[in-house]
Amino acid sequence: MTAQGTGRADGMKVAALLASRATRAHRKAWTAVFAALALTSLLLGAFGLTLVSAWSAHPRVERYAGADLVVAGDQTTRFSATALGERETASAGLTERVRIPRTALSVVRAVPGVRTAVADVEFPVGLADRAATGHPWETARLAPYALRAGRAPERADEVVVGGGAGRVGARLTLRVGGRDASYTVVGVADGPRTAVWFTGAEARRLSGHPETLDAIGVVAGPGTDQAELAGRVRKALDTAGVTDVGHRADGDPATVRVLTGSERGEAEFLAATPARGELLAALGSVAGAVVLVALLVVSSTIVQALRQRSHELGLLRAVGATPGQLRGAVGREVGRVAAWAALVGAAGAAPAYLGLRALLDARGALPTGLELTLPPLLWPAPLVTAAVTVLVARIAALIGCSRTATARPAEALRERAPGRARGITGLVLLGVGTSSAGTAALQQGTTAAAAAGAAAVTMVIACAVLGPWIAEGAMRLLGAPLRLFGPGGRLAAANCAASAHRLGAAITPIVLVTAFAGVQLSGGATMTHAGDAQARRVLRADLAVRADGGLTAGAVERIRELPGVRAATEAVPGTVLLARSQLGSPELERLPVFGVTPERLTRTLDPGVRNGNLARLRPGTVAVGADRADSLGARPGSTVTLRFGDGQEARLRVVATYERSLALGDFLLSRDELLRHTSMPGAGRILVAAAPDADRKALTKALARAVPGARVERDPAPVRGEAAGQALAEVVSLAVVAAIGAFTVIAVLSTLDLIATGRRPELRLLRLAGAGRRQLRRMLRLEAAATVVTGLVVGAAVASVPLLAFSAATAGTLPYLPPTQAAAIVTVVVATAAAGSLPPAWPTLRGRYVSSPSGA
Repeated sequence: MTAQGTGRADGMKVAALLASRATRAHRKAWTAVFAALALTSLLLGAFGLTLVSAWSAHPRVERYAGADLVVAGDQTTRFSATALGERETASAGLTERVRIPRTALSVVRAVPGVRTAVADVEFPVGLADRAATGHPWETARLAPYALRAGRAPERADEVVVGGGAGRVGARLTLRVGGRDASYTVVGVADGPRTAVWFTGAEARRLSGHPETLDAIGVVAGPGTDQAELAGRVRKALDTAGVTDVGHRADGDPATVRVLTGSERGEAEFLAATPARGELLAALGSVAGAVVLVALLVVSSTIVQALRQRSHELGLLRAVGATPGQLRGAVGREVGRVAAWAALVGAAGAAPAYLGLRALLDARGALPTGLELTLPPLLWPAPLVTAAVTVLVARIAALIGCSRTATARPAEALRERAPGRARGITGLVLLGVGTSSAGTAALQQGTTAAAAAGAAAVTMVIACAVLGPWIAEGAMRLLGAPLRLFGPGGRLAAANCAASAHRLGAAITPIVLVTAFAGVQLSGGATMTHAGDAQARRVLRADLAVRADGGLTAGAVERIRELPGVRAATEAVPGTVLLARSQLGSPELERLPVFGVTPERLTRTLDPGVRNGNLARLRPGTVAVGADRADSLGARPGSTVTLRFGDGQEARLRVVATYERSLALGDFLLSRDELLRHTSMPGAGRILVAAAPDADRKALTKALARAVPGARVERDPAPVRGEAAGQALAEVVSLAVVAAIGAFTVIAVLSTLDLIATGRRPELRLLRLAGAGRRQLRRMLRLEAAATVVTGLVVGAAVASVPLLAFSAATAGTLPYLPPTQAAAIVTVVVATAAAGSLPPAWPTLRGRYVSSPSGA
């Protein structure tokens, strides 16, 4: 063996010996590091499993489970733009049915290998005051749904119902297309109780679009390969020139899709695929934030643990330990702790993932039919994140000991102040965060929210870098108030001034939780609070009429004719897509809208009209929210281009602009215009304004008689459009705040505990110098209070910058945080700081010292 090899081997032995001794000697310091690393591994593993699960998610296959292929319209819309010289395309899922021409049925039936091709149409049905769906009976074989009792329908007035919805021989009044008709139940099938099957001819008539189909279910012949058959069907449709029905935008192809395997569910649950994209986007953004927080907390915890041993490491350097030996010892020491912590966290990743899944289901954050799948091969994914956790720990360890390892032996024992490069870096990050907040003030919607989140992240990192200077400035300001609390206060003021660098490490995690939790919780709360306030001002109606099975045709006209009715407006919720280029990149934004009847609209709703006249709202026209109108450059008389939920594009003439768009959405459409593009209309309402002298009780009874099966609300809920994915965003925000809160608790506890442990010699010296136990307890309490106040104030200031920009741009109000949530943040910080500062010092304060006063 060469001399060089012998030296390297000896160095490795020395590093191993130092690591082994240090791990045993500093178990308490590594406990906090272990907890932080275990939590990091757990969260990274849980979010990794959730991301993989969302990536592999697909709509459930129910009605078409017995079909080999499903032919349906393309439920994706696309928009292209040129960014930096390259053509980019954005896509979004459509939540309304894209239909195909009926001629596609004969094309598919003629393909060799097709045994059966069944046309399917779906339409809303009012069944006993609840919403149901109607289908042709022939489609039951595609599930397949078998008859439990009775027979198939043969006449136009006969139906088959799902189990529990009726019995054979019963007469049902069904509401389809706003008209009530009586049908006889001739069979009960295995399907859901919300399903009703008609004869093929009757279903075609009731669908309202007899020349188009929702989908075609294809059953292959014996021995036919599914993939080969799908290719034949695709080729036949292309040869025949079959395309989707409706006017699509230029560059948005309208090709009919041939679905196989799990893709068949996309033709059933239309909201599932768009929700999958929203889930991926939400998880991706918050996973990035959690990773940054984890890196910050883990790094600061490891650095703090090593800082407590800086004199020990410096002594080793001074007596001849080489930089490589120190780095090797610290790396091995951290690596041992990190390996076990990462494995413990990886073991808890699967339960955490299942808990997040349960929370999503409990809060209704995912649409019906979306299945989050996780293939067995991907369950070991947390082991990958565990390896990442170990790597992060090793990098943090190298950073933590770099200054001591590279110092000359004679200077290794000296504690150096933070350098100028660190201060410059912190100021640059602070400037970047402020600039990002300025960007949020100039944007809208998701872009403004993303810019505000980026500003918060950047400014929190800046505060971590500038921690020593922030602590020094804060302690100078708090010094005078602290001295008012007697000897204990004067001791606290002197110690805070002398140990600002040390307290900066404790302030950073408090700033982190305050800023992150504030931005995450206040962003959504501000929008909800401002929207609710607008919704209350918008509503001028005294009563509302709704029917779960759908309103009858002409209901709003009949209500207007009733004595005591001043005005009546039907309001139907829906969504549209706005295609635009954002900083050169294409973007498709899904927006909630309302379709309304314009007659005397302002007597039931007050949108706060700025320009124009809402009475001119007709098919082909639109009213635009003031903020959106400013961003689009729209005004009465100009046109805007929108894509409806079925992918069809329309150029609409602007007839008015209005102020209260947080409640009503950015666009108000004609009811007839919106329903024209809605395949399964939701539950609309008729808002009724009563005459001043009307008898409310009599009017309520008259309304119930005018609309059979309807409910009359005497205190109607405000009209409020709900943005897509709002429930999902709330659940994800809750998970993020919980994760950051857990990190912060560990970081604050560990940092303060390590500081308090390292101060034991100082406390003993103070006791010997005559300080009493009460004085030292007061000193510790005041120091903890100063740390908490500084962290909360700086964190609130950091959060306020992006929040002010975001709330001003999107809501036009000041940021809002519910008092209970603000109190929860303060309580967690105070309790954690007290637990980290006081208990570690109690053993030192219990002892009796000769020179201490007897009464102390």
